[in-house]
Amino acid sequence: MEKIKSLADLRKMQENLRANIDLREKSNEPDKRIQVKVAMATCGIASGAKEVMEVFIEEFTKRNIDAVVTQTGCMGYCYAEPTVEITKPGNEPITFGYVDVKKASKIIDKYVLNNELVDGIIPVNYETIDNK
Repeated sequence: MEKIKSLADLRKMQENLRANIDLREKSNEPDKRIQVKVAMATCGIASGAKEVMEVFIEEFTKRNIDAVVTQTGCMGYCYAEPTVEITKPGNEPITFGYVDVKKASKIIDKYVLNNELVDGIIPVNYETIDNK
């Protein structure tokens, strides 16, 4: 963390923190936004999920991408941590495994912005009650 040397530095830090909080906590009509859920159970945190989440927040802010970034508990894919679930409006969620900082950027560039699939998708291994 940078040292605060002036009132301008403090204001800049406050502005950045507010932008990050806004990105994480947008709650009005989340179904109309890209939703990113980062698994932050113990195994996810130990594998680097916190850094992955920070990349999504920073990149979405920098690129002005309208998204909601939240943390969630265990998704049940401990072997593939860190895991990230992305839901684009009108689409089924896709879960990515083994997401590190570089892969997070790749997911933003390819999947979020260009609808191109990226290696590491964890296949859905369940059916909902509605499908039975």
